[in-house]
Amino acid sequence: MKELRILFTGVGRRIELIQAFRQAALHLGINLKLYGADMAGTAPALTYCDFTRKVCGMGEPEYIRQLLEICKEDHIDLLIPTIDTDLLILSKNVQEFEKEGTKVLVSKPEKIAVCRDKNYTADFFESCGLKAPRTYNNYKKYLGEYPCFIKPKDGSSSINAFKVNDLGELEVYAEKIGDYIVQPYIEGKEYTIDVFCDFDGSPIYITPRERVAVRAGEVLKTKICMDDRMIQESRKLIEKFRPCGPMAVQLIRQDVTGEDYFIEINPRFGGGSPLSMKSGARSAEAILKMLSGERIEYEEPQWNGAVYSRFDQSVCIDTGKGLNSAKGVIFDLDDTLYSEKQYVKSGYKKIAEYIGHQEAEEKLWNYFLEGKPAIDAYLKEIGAENKKAECLDIYRSQMPEINLYDGVAELFQGLKENDIKVGIITDGRPEGQRNKIKALGLEELVDDIIITDELGGIQFRKPNDISFRIMQCRWRIPFEQIVYIGDNLAKDFQAPRQLGMQGIYIKNEDGLYSNQGNAYGILNIVTSLDKVKDALLS
Repeated sequence: MKELRILFTGVGRRIELIQAFRQAALHLGINLKLYGADMAGTAPALTYCDFTRKVCGMGEPEYIRQLLEICKEDHIDLLIPTIDTDLLILSKNVQEFEKEGTKVLVSKPEKIAVCRDKNYTADFFESCGLKAPRTYNNYKKYLGEYPCFIKPKDGSSSINAFKVNDLGELEVYAEKIGDYIVQPYIEGKEYTIDVFCDFDGSPIYITPRERVAVRAGEVLKTKICMDDRMIQESRKLIEKFRPCGPMAVQLIRQDVTGEDYFIEINPRFGGGSPLSMKSGARSAEAILKMLSGERIEYEEPQWNGAVYSRFDQSVCIDTGKGLNSAKGVIFDLDDTLYSEKQYVKSGYKKIAEYIGHQEAEEKLWNYFLEGKPAIDAYLKEIGAENKKAECLDIYRSQMPEINLYDGVAELFQGLKENDIKVGIITDGRPEGQRNKIKALGLEELVDDIIITDELGGIQFRKPNDISFRIMQCRWRIPFEQIVYIGDNLAKDFQAPRQLGMQGIYIKNEDGLYSNQGNAYGILNIVTSLDKVKDALLS
């Protein structure tokens, strides 16, 4: 299955959403790369993305052009907007993105416009045969009872939304907000219905949940309530709206009458959408399947009545400029402590000896430099495809002819003399990595070595954080006092950043991964281990 690439715009604090896609890919066995776009470069969710891309503000003329360039250069399969202000401009430019091979998970422009103006939203609910609070655009014409409710006509996240107790308050808030609507205040329980549809607007998941506790418009505590009436009412909305992907619908069930009053539509993933995913509405999985060409049928979540409570958590965006507090240093292995190209050449040499062709080593290396599967290409050239299994076994089980980079042993010695723990975390087949470690004599030089595949398989490779947690637990050193040093921006630094570790990126121009990723959020960028020594021991 090919690698899938998803770009989230306005990624902000949507860590749970990013994690949901990560878990979905793991469950489905899909190779997924997540990209996050942000204007300031300080959004916490960026630390959970594989790659970060800095863009201008959404209202600036260059915004769409910058996104199109990102989608083209990074071969993005799907773009997912996460905030209201992004929806309309992206919806109007869907065809431009499709020319670059990128699908945008957004509804039609005319439907987005309905959601951006609360007057249109109320009219739309009524056109679906659903109740909505009556809307007034002039507070002087409001003759209903108090309390009432006033909010911006195109607002979101409950910003400038107020419960009003009398005419005097109403006048003050009307002047404060400017472009507002006034509605009767509906006393009752608030609900969000997380809707997820396929690309054509057919429902896959409909998940009502009670908004038990809310802060700044985003749910803190919620209860899954698979209410039949709400589900049927949602179907009426879906039939007329035909959303592409996610839609969050808000309503109030009035205490006195038991009637549902619909108040808002957000045609995107709501802040609490990951909670519906946890209850079985696996919309992240559905998206990955749809991108892979599968057709998904309607399914009901399984955890009716489940209650979820959310909490705040911090991540380190920038560790500052000091490394003097380091008590432990963890190194990557391949292309950090030795040249992986040296390992590749060693393997080709041993394959050449097995095949018995004098030119085999050079030809294998040339195929490798061309970016081709070298063993396959060479065996095909000489008509010996039947020897592939033996050649792969020779390559993977070799005792390689490799050497540490200059200064590595001295660096380790210097760290230990300063009472700094030294460890290695490396990905790869256990036999191959163990042979590398033995050939380099590393067991005598460092305190701890973890081969992630030995923990239970490839799912524990970086960016999975379990190996870092294990080593931190062994050392009993706070994450903030551990430095991680690696060369692969695509996977090495995600877990250390999330855990609050310090980081040094070795920009190894001769390495296999020197052109992957960007150095956002990395403490130091160096080109040699000499610079690492200066940074750690100065």
